[in-house]
Amino acid sequence: MWSGPRNISTAMLRSFGSRTDTTVCDEPLYAHYLAATGLDHPGRDAVLASQPNRWQDVAAQLTGPAPDGAAVFYQKHMAHHLLPDIGRSWLDGLTHAFLLRDPAQVVASYARVRGEPTLEDLGYPQQAEIFRAYGGPVVDAADLLADPPGVLGRLCEALAIPFDPAMLRWPAGPRDTDGVWAPYWYAAVEASTGFTPYTPAPADIPEHLRPLVDVARPFYEELAAHRL
Repeated sequence: MWSGPRNISTAMLRSFGSRTDTTVCDEPLYAHYLAATGLDHPGRDAVLASQPNRWQDVAAQLTGPAPDGAAVFYQKHMAHHLLPDIGRSWLDGLTHAFLLRDPAQVVASYARVRGEPTLEDLGYPQQAEIFRAYGGPVVDAADLLADPPGVLGRLCEALAIPFDPAMLRWPAGPRDTDGVWAPYWYAAVEASTGFTPYTPAPADIPEHLRPLVDVARPFYEELAAHRL
């Protein structure tokens, strides 16, 4: 599942993690991303110590047998973690899906925590690259929050797996499968027990970031035209 930041990707991780036939992993390319870029994110040292730093080792894990013999291996990815130095051939044997959010909403939210995001930070070009190469079901976060059972049902059908009503609710609290960065970012999802009802958020975009929304929108609209 390829998502951008400031989306409901961790809630979707909770949803799939509630299935009895599924094992999940949380942003497995994060350590490589930090090692390759040198970025100083919260908990950087812990992230680097918790995951393989070489993308080749991550790819081997993600394309091998599913842990614990699970029928479904759900891999939550931030699309911007797929750096240009990472080979792409390992993606051939996987089934891909995409979680979108309108770029105006993403940029407005992102600007509140980091003032100068770039197009690559938002992940839209990477999502488009993977979609063009492999296709796969596309979910818009607004659609999902407006109708969780309907959209999740269509997603499961597109993935050729049965819908499980357990995907709609989950116990509050942390998970062993959460990344070590959870204490910095997951407070809201740890308090949640299901998808939050959809309420349109005002897109309060700083003037200097409006061109970024304009550049991102064609990538978003390319994938959104195929959303479930």
